Amino acid sequence: MSKKIKKILLKKNKSKIVCLTAYSKAIAKILDNFCDIILVGDSMANVLYGHKGTHKLSLDNIIQHTSSVRLGVKKSLLVADMPKGTYENPKSAKTNAKLIIKKTGCDAVKLESNKNNYKIIKFLINEKIPVMGHIGYTPQHKKKFKIEGKTKNEALKLLKEAKLIEKSGAFAIVLECLSPQSAKMITNKIKIPTIGIGSSVYCDGQILVTDDMLGLSGFYPKFVKKYANINRIIEKAVKKYTRDVKLKNFPSKIHNYNG
Repeated sequence: MSKKIKKILLKKNKSKIVCLTAYSKAIAKILDNFCDIILVGDSMANVLYGHKGTHKLSLDNIIQHTSSVRLGVKKSLLVADMPKGTYENPKSAKTNAKLIIKKTGCDAVKLESNKNNYKIIKFLINEKIPVMGHIGYTPQHKKKFKIEGKTKNEALKLLKEAKLIEKSGAFAIVLECLSPQSAKMITNKIKIPTIGIGSSVYCDGQILVTDDMLGLSGFYPKFVKKYANINRIIEKAVKKYTRDVKLKNFPSKIHNYNG
């Protein structure tokens, strides 16, 4: 187990774990000053490529962007999402996870639970590949969005799922869109950290898609708090640039190379 992963495990019940997504060196370099974990999420399918879901994201997409992010990360734990279809069985999961780590230098991979891939997680752990789990709303495996764990029966099923992932050897679990009661129960009942997204303050840490919280993606579900409006800033800058070009104010003499 790496020092970075040990550091994350030690934060359980002590201090909140800060996580955000990144898809490029420039953003990663900024996040690295503040985050404990940086995730190269399959959310890039929506944010960068304009897809409605994450299913079309390729292994090459993840490798290319994780390689870029790696250049900007020195302190944070770097985790890469495994795209849909790349961990259907232990053999393919091992091949693809090792390829991601070898080509990008990331610290771990993340797998979404389909309530049946615990053996795959355990197999990867035995191959010395660190894994982060993911339960609740899992976009790669579920067609419709809904809040999970609202009933006692649902909450107990989620707890069982979390415990099986923990037993398989994962070092943390993302809880996506769980009821506060379920998130609290799971966080209290397992020994590894829970990272919440739309799952209340009771989780050990929080993650958001950076483009969402900066007001860049245009996607604002209830669980996202918008900390800036980058869209408006970009719009103003482009408007000023357009005006300067049309009025011949740009480029001016100070922008010229005089030979």
